Amino acid sequence: MATIEIEHVTKIYPNGSEAVSDLSLDVADGEFMVLVGPSGCGKTTTLRMVAGLEDISEGAVRVGERVVNDLSPRDRDMAMVFQNYALYPHMTVAENIGFALKLRKLPKEEIREKVEEAARILGLSEHLRRKPGQLSGGQRQRVAMGRAIVREPAVFLMDEPLSNLDAKLRVQMRAEISRIQRRLGVATLYVTHDQIEAMTMGDRVAVLSAGTLQQCDAPQALYDAPANLFVAAFIGSPAMNLYQAALDPDGGGVRVGKQMLELPARQRDDRALAPFRGEDVVVGIRPEDLSDATLLTGATSERQHLVGTVELVEALGSEKLVHFRLEAEHVRGLQSVVAGHDDAEGLEAGEISAAANVNGVARVEPASRLRAGEQARFVVATDRLHLFDPTSGNALSGPVARIEQAS
Repeated sequence: MATIEIEHVTKIYPNGSEAVSDLSLDVADGEFMVLVGPSGCGKTTTLRMVAGLEDISEGAVRVGERVVNDLSPRDRDMAMVFQNYALYPHMTVAENIGFALKLRKLPKEEIREKVEEAARILGLSEHLRRKPGQLSGGQRQRVAMGRAIVREPAVFLMDEPLSNLDAKLRVQMRAEISRIQRRLGVATLYVTHDQIEAMTMGDRVAVLSAGTLQQCDAPQALYDAPANLFVAAFIGSPAMNLYQAALDPDGGGVRVGKQMLELPARQRDDRALAPFRGEDVVVGIRPEDLSDATLLTGATSERQHLVGTVELVEALGSEKLVHFRLEAEHVRGLQSVVAGHDDAEGLEAGEISAAANVNGVARVEPASRLRAGEQARFVVATDRLHLFDPTSGNALSGPVARIEQAS
């Protein structure tokens, strides 16, 4: 077994474009590390540099104690799983899985044993004589994984292996890959653009934007304490509601449009917020931290309420997503980056842009009777507010209770 160390790695193409900038990342022995970010953020380029499929402009990649920069891909002791499976259509499942072993001229009996063991782990024992064209997408992806497993590599590299599967199969295969990786205990670097995939699979998740590492942490820590606006907007589904706001001069509250939300004592006393009293900030509210006021029986302060107009209600059975509009400036640019919208081009991780079309989402109980076109009153879990510097995009203050409980 081995570790992966990415040390100050940079990738600059001949035309001068920088795909990856001074990236440092360590993957521990047996760890499942996920690289996540929008299209063009540099995650696949990073994986290809680790694999030896792209040259490294600056920095070093180590596997165990060995620098592998100048080694060919086949000499790096890595197995890579691609999104397009890359199976040989004329070969059976058994032949596809054992092909790399055949090239190494291992004895036939050893190849058969290794192939059968991999097939047993992957639930493919009944399909060994079939051709790829006779398999479902999920089965073909398992064959591709089997081909990687039998090589017994030092590390696994996976490049969006689930992107060609339908939604239901993706969920199933997420669990399958996680189970297999835990069983094998091999350091794994996994690339995806799907933040739900990243959150459910990774021991740690590294969030990239424009070739730069934004934050690397455990999934829950990313969710509870995003380091900046980009991570706040990218991690979470639905995304965090982000609004242009202003701190009261006394630091006791934050104004969102014409409405005031009180800050908990912990944030009022936070030294990081002192320079921003009376100044602009960005406030972030997770959808689940907004509740339908009509369903609450206890008394709440007016300074815990946000009033908006309901635009759409999505009933999902176990919950409802209420889309609403506030008279406030919404930080729109970063959500556009996440969604891949054209109006976000050129925005860096810390940059924001306000928009007149203000939307928010609340995750409420299924008993809610809110309807489109109605005015809604939401109770805000003000102890869960996130505050960001509107210039740098860096987090100023955020909730800590759930982080402490998780650790």
